Amino acid sequence: MAYDSARQWLGRDVAASYWRLTEEYVGRMGELGGDAFRRTGSLRLAGDDEREELRAEYEALREDGFAAEWREELPATLACRFPGALFHPDDAVLQPARLVRRLAAAAAEAGVEIREHARVEELDALEAETILVATDGYPSGLLGELEGLIIPTRGQMIATEPLPEQLFPMPHYGRHGYDYWHQNEERRLIVGGFRDADMDSEFTAEEATTDRIQGALESFAEELLGRPPAITHRWAGVFGLVPDLMPVVGRHPGRDGLWVAGGYSGHGNVLGLMCGDLVADAIAGEPHPLLERMDPARLVS
Repeated sequence: MAYDSARQWLGRDVAASYWRLTEEYVGRMGELGGDAFRRTGSLRLAGDDEREELRAEYEALREDGFAAEWREELPATLACRFPGALFHPDDAVLQPARLVRRLAAAAAEAGVEIREHARVEELDALEAETILVATDGYPSGLLGELEGLIIPTRGQMIATEPLPEQLFPMPHYGRHGYDYWHQNEERRLIVGGFRDADMDSEFTAEEATTDRIQGALESFAEELLGRPPAITHRWAGVFGLVPDLMPVVGRHPGRDGLWVAGGYSGHGNVLGLMCGDLVADAIAGEPHPLLERMDPARLVS
């Protein structure tokens, strides 16, 4: 959700509070992430049809005191394609698998029991009085009337061989976020997105790549580099999409003791960390005011 749209949807004060909290959790991720986290900033690139829209968001961010820069002088690899860009200096790049391993190790050291490969088929099989379902876009079969309202959505990726030059040292986003790319520490070009090349096929919980979208990703990588790179890795993952783009966090409306956290609409690295804390605090009796806007009951009202 763009910030100026969030101001219209949530109100200026709530939108600003939401944005500030996400920025705090980017910092928190850096504290927890170690070498999985690099503060690089990010570029959201405006095509010809997006320039005024992105510029309006920039103005709204600046009005409310957020760090943002408008850039029209872009590197040659971008200037021929994009007339401007919104730079977020406080953004970062994350290697999520490393972060998850670090979080799992910290949880285990704190006494948490982690069970893998043991799917919960029904809530009555659990003895706990309080249960949290936090599977985001992966269907759990445990959410009753909410099941399927957080829409499973697939994202596909490619990674190239290490490149001789570092052209994209930070996350880049184009076409309203449908395309995204950066180079990692090894100078591999990581490219994702292009769901709209075959949109209907991507509303799925199946972690599989498809020829059409992989072909679109390869073609885009070739356009960015001016040559076809060798592709060394391909993968797909699933996130939970919500039509209003707000997370779904709080009490389940139909069962006492059941809580939900998910529906991050592709922004789960930061929102998942943030909403984990929010739902834990709420279970402990200290709900944050923002949870009123994330209430799962809104999906069935």
